Amino acid sequence: MSLLLFGVSHRSAPVPVLERLAVSEHDRPKLVSSVLQSHAVSEAMLVSTCNRIELYAVVDAFHPALETVGQVFGEHSGMSYADMTDHAYVRYSEAAVEHLFTVAAGLDSMVVGEQQILGQIRTAYSVADEHKTAGSTLHELAQQALRVGKRVHSETGIDRAGASVVSVAVARADAVRGTGQPPMRRAVVIGAGAMGSLATSELARLGITEMFVVNRTTERANELAARVTERYGIPTRGAGIDDVAEVMADADIVVTATGSVTPVLQVGDVHQALLRRASMIPLMICDLGLPRNVDPAAARLPGVHVIDIESLRGDSGARAAADDTAAATAIVAGELAGYLSAQRQAEVTPTVAALRQRAADLVDAEILRLESRLPDLDAAQRDEVAKTVRRVADKLLHAPTVRVKQLASSGSTHYAEALRELFELKPGTAEQVAAPDPGSR
Repeated sequence: MSLLLFGVSHRSAPVPVLERLAVSEHDRPKLVSSVLQSHAVSEAMLVSTCNRIELYAVVDAFHPALETVGQVFGEHSGMSYADMTDHAYVRYSEAAVEHLFTVAAGLDSMVVGEQQILGQIRTAYSVADEHKTAGSTLHELAQQALRVGKRVHSETGIDRAGASVVSVAVARADAVRGTGQPPMRRAVVIGAGAMGSLATSELARLGITEMFVVNRTTERANELAARVTERYGIPTRGAGIDDVAEVMADADIVVTATGSVTPVLQVGDVHQALLRRASMIPLMICDLGLPRNVDPAAARLPGVHVIDIESLRGDSGARAAADDTAAATAIVAGELAGYLSAQRQAEVTPTVAALRQRAADLVDAEILRLESRLPDLDAAQRDEVAKTVRRVADKLLHAPTVRVKQLASSGSTHYAEALRELFELKPGTAEQVAAPDPGSR
């Protein structure tokens, strides 16, 4: 079995393509289930964030599995396979593992070093586990990826470049406002989920002194607002989406961060906010949703600046220091080598077990034959003979079985194949491969 990755991200596709391929939380299990309809796919997990959609699948045949994945994503997005492949990337086997570890380390993020990707990978695995689409392979892979990410953040300073896309977007908004403007103090966060919570934390850290949390469910908005007030001592109130124009009227900055597949902030809402606005200072809107949370027409209103995922590509503030990036890359490389070595050794373990089982059964057969030929041996003598023969067999097998594991860990799997061929082993069917040769009796 091998790992197949099919994905698109901010590095490979423009925002309109990402929007068409975006998968909501509601649709995630259905899409993964559709992929598992293929006999070539045994496990699957979907990582879906504001700037990447990646499907990881355990497969036993590359082309049939890729064909299924392409078909499922094509039906979901309404895009042809050719259109998708212009922007998608495919990784297989070791390259797919390396990519996931790199993503978990924050090295592939728009803001290098951002940490929320770890939570998103954890969510992807939890959903797969809950719906029984992840087996032992994806379980081990996901847990290892999370460990890699935690190591990178604890042992390097990679996250010094910015804790999230939020900090980069706010910095860009501040730059767009220009010098001579008073600092931004009042913020509106639209969305009370994980990204909305992260946005409130970052805004508090960046000096915001008053906040509104807006959500379709007012109760959730109030809950997050209460947590912000308690944690940071910043006056924060909740509001429903119907009141968004009113609360935006006095805002310096608006951050949208929801998982909605349609815009939650309409051009009419923004226009109404501008009509109520006393200040002539431009209204800054940071749209961090994918698909976009803000109606594109809002950016054409006078006195409004919209900063979205597309406009943040390549921002210098999104790149970590070179030394920290190099240190993180080294950790990923070391962890990848260790993981692959363990996987290769695990692959030859059934062969080694089958060989030892074959030897053990041959020894047992010979001991039985000896007992029939020398019936006068007492129990102590039989035990000593049996122990001696087994020691000889164990010593003969020790060096080759240890060596074949060592060779496998370095990528040389043909030695295990040679063992299977020479001893006619079929790993996984010990009863068949271990049966003594009738001709030996």
